[in-house]
Amino acid sequence: MNATLLDKYAEVLIWGLKTARHNKFKPYDTIMLRWELAARPLAEKVYAKLIRQKFNVLSRALTTPAMEHSFYRSADRRQRQFINKGEKELYASLNGNIYISAPDSLTHLKDIDPQKMGETAVARKFLRDIAEKREEQGAYAWTLCTYPTPELARKAGLTLAEYTAQISKACYLNEKNPAQKWQETLELAVEIKKWLNALPIKKFQIESARADLTILYGEKRRFMGVSGHNIPSFELFTSPDWRGTEGRYYANLPSYRGGNYVEGIDLTFVKGSAVKIRAQKGEDYVRKTLRLDKQANKIGEFSLTDKRFSKIDKFMADILFDENFGGASGNCHIAVGASYSDTYAGDPRNLTKAVKQNLGFNDSALHWDLINTEQKTVTAALKNGKKILIYEKGMFRH
Repeated sequence: MNATLLDKYAEVLIWGLKTARHNKFKPYDTIMLRWELAARPLAEKVYAKLIRQKFNVLSRALTTPAMEHSFYRSADRRQRQFINKGEKELYASLNGNIYISAPDSLTHLKDIDPQKMGETAVARKFLRDIAEKREEQGAYAWTLCTYPTPELARKAGLTLAEYTAQISKACYLNEKNPAQKWQETLELAVEIKKWLNALPIKKFQIESARADLTILYGEKRRFMGVSGHNIPSFELFTSPDWRGTEGRYYANLPSYRGGNYVEGIDLTFVKGSAVKIRAQKGEDYVRKTLRLDKQANKIGEFSLTDKRFSKIDKFMADILFDENFGGASGNCHIAVGASYSDTYAGDPRNLTKAVKQNLGFNDSALHWDLINTEQKTVTAALKNGKKILIYEKGMFRH
């Protein structure tokens, strides 16, 4: 990425962070900037802009693939569950978090037992819970992005130049004012969200060549999306009542996650739980991951992307981009694992753990997006008994 693209990317990230927060940032708020080593050029740009805007910035370079492999290969259980002293207090005081992904390897943990990674995820879940509660209070926000690397390009079957061009196109970096373009996209998405949120929806029916899934919307729900949290983000999503999930879901896009590669994930849900778990490749990893905790085999998110918004038309080997795939047919995805509390339509201050459980919001250390880009229809069954088609040919019907 040249200096111009880096500067625009940094501006968009800061726009995303500010847009994602319910309350405005104040001078000297604390922002954590986490980045992988290959992303140093972008991290330096973001850091400089944050400092000039009077933020206090904590910079953290993340572990390399070799370090991560050494950890999971050699660490004992006590080490895997270790939380540094002061980490709880740090998360309780952060006002923002920017993460820049730039992986040098996508399959470096393929020989590691997923249970070991799960132990670390479960041990650190309380930190995510702290951040989520602060976000509900308007005191914290986050955003993230991906920096192009040779590994990402190879796994996507693209040259590095082609991969970088996809990022530029998807994030509006080829626009004169990318942040303004994102603001315009947000405003268009708001209109669709208003339409969806005004419908008295009871259930969704998703049908494609290899998926036939019923999802219970649940009470006090709303659709969210294009909120600054992810760069890019074109999806409109909700966290349904996991207890009403029935039928088959198929993820036709491959997935790189946790240093593993999986393909053709095929799940059958009964009474809210994935009772039949299959995959063409990486099935053992999928099965073990969906046993991470008691709620890992239940859904926490249902999402749709309108191809009129998304310029992403190639597989990117990166869930952030793939879950926002536009192409010829748009996409839907479900996430197994944790739900998003910002999809609660009531006062977030009332959203206690007991209320979440009662409403069917899923709670898990896992959140894994599984993407279907097949041509599909999505029908909403309304509470008055009527059915309306809300999505077809990759677009919302609004």
